[in-house]
Amino acid sequence: MTDGYVHFSTAAQAAETAAKHFAGMDGLMLLAVETDRLGDDLKWEISRSDQPFPHLYRDLRLEDVVWAQPLPLDGGVHQFPAGLEEASA
Repeated sequence: MTDGYVHFSTAAQAAETAAKHFAGMDGLMLLAVETDRLGDDLKWEISRSDQPFPHLYRDLRLEDVVWAQPLPLDGGVHQFPAGLEEASA
């Protein structure tokens, strides 16, 4: 946590974030976090394209994670679970 907070993306933002910051990186994990559990430590701040992005101003704890799964690459592109974006709507 070198920035003083943990950068998060919503389900709708995750694919763009992966492509922009983690292109071609293997061995990534996709985590789901229930934002209501994070309380006042979660701040929504404007970032790229004037979108609000969640940032966690404390360490991420194991009990914060709802589920985790590998984020595989196929042809250099991360393969997100089907329906991930729709689940956030």
